[in-house]
Amino acid sequence: MNCKIVFSDIDGTFIRKDHSLSDKHATAVKKLLERKIPFILVSARMPEAIYPITNSFGVKIPVISYSGALVLTRDENVLFSKTIDENSAIEVLDSIKKSWGDRVSLNYYAGRKWYVENFDSRVRRESNTTTVIPKVTRFDSLPSAGILPHKILVMSEPPLGEEMEKILGEKFPQLNVVRSSDHLLEIMARGVTKATGIESMLHHYGISKDDAIAFGDNFNDREMLKYVGFSVAMGNSPDEIKSLANEVTDSNNDDGIYNFLIRKGIISE
Repeated sequence: MNCKIVFSDIDGTFIRKDHSLSDKHATAVKKLLERKIPFILVSARMPEAIYPITNSFGVKIPVISYSGALVLTRDENVLFSKTIDENSAIEVLDSIKKSWGDRVSLNYYAGRKWYVENFDSRVRRESNTTTVIPKVTRFDSLPSAGILPHKILVMSEPPLGEEMEKILGEKFPQLNVVRSSDHLLEIMARGVTKATGIESMLHHYGISKDDAIAFGDNFNDREMLKYVGFSVAMGNSPDEIKSLANEVTDSNNDDGIYNFLIRKGIISE
């Protein structure tokens, strides 16, 4: 297997279910970097929720955040950035509030800032998980001030997310609406996917997608897994994701990335 670059989702893939980092996954990254094979984290998370993970085991790597809407180099320079336009941001937020109201928690991510209108229990849980503290402010003050979102995140209880994905996707064709879990619905500008983020990173390195491997576990990983030369679904993935990948590895709780790279001889023990 010809591997010149490795991409990995974070939640459900690179870190365990309890949000802890496997020592073997940290080791896998270091071994790849020793071989001059870039390792890139690709996540719906904001950059500030990714860097604590990489800092925890002492590496500095590029990141693809907001499911491809904001791509940063190793030195945190912007390679690619695409936000939701002002009218669409206002309209989709208004539609969500009118249709689902208190049944959801809304989050507004712009650049490297996280905004909420209410610091409720769902937001608090996300803040505890990511170690990032959002700023409480009225969303209607942001677009008019030129603070446009890279991502709007809707937190809810299942099966509401699936319902919202369908309704909002049909109502707002100019947006990319996709679930990243049963509880989380991600909204980005149309055309933004993890694959577009990977494309810009491959161009940056001068590497073909045929020489790229990607690991993922959920619905917002579909485009990424279809795009790269070799795709790997985690053992904890839904069957739909497993079926579109080239291979299935062990779960995120069982060192799936490390085990795959060892089995294929890309790194050694």
